Amino acid sequence: MRRRKAPVRPVMPDPVYNSKVITKFINSLMYDGKKSVATQIMYGALKAIEQKNKEAKGIEVFENAMDNVRPIMEVKSRRVGGATYQVPVEVRAARQQALAIRWIISFARKRSERTMIDKLAGELLDAANSRGAAFKKKEDTYKMAEANKAFAHYRW
Repeated sequence: MRRRKAPVRPVMPDPVYNSKVITKFINSLMYDGKKSVATQIMYGALKAIEQKNKEAKGIEVFENAMDNVRPIMEVKSRRVGGATYQVPVEVRAARQQALAIRWIISFARKRSERTMIDKLAGELLDAANSRGAAFKKKEDTYKMAEANKAFAHYRW
């Protein structure tokens, strides 16, 4: 059995946009504690978005991308009498945000552009326009949940 829940650590909002989501995004983007590098990449990507897409603000594109990538349903494995079923469950808000951040960053890193700023800007623009790998991951997750609706009665 599990002992207790991990405490939710408070996050300071970022200095430029005053957004806690951007701070979490920067923290997830960071490698080896190099926060200043991660911050430069994030703000650089938002500036690059504004240059590519004249009419939209970088922060708006970022928020759109996050909304489009947040999963509503996912499947969890559940063992019932020797068989493992993929049971569809709704995703909590905090996990939706965490998954969206994780997917955008991981698929941005796999892109073929030259710098991480360009990769992240490209992935955010794609996600905001409902295309790209991170958005496809959300769609696939939802399709899996839909396909396994028959096992919804095993929910716990």
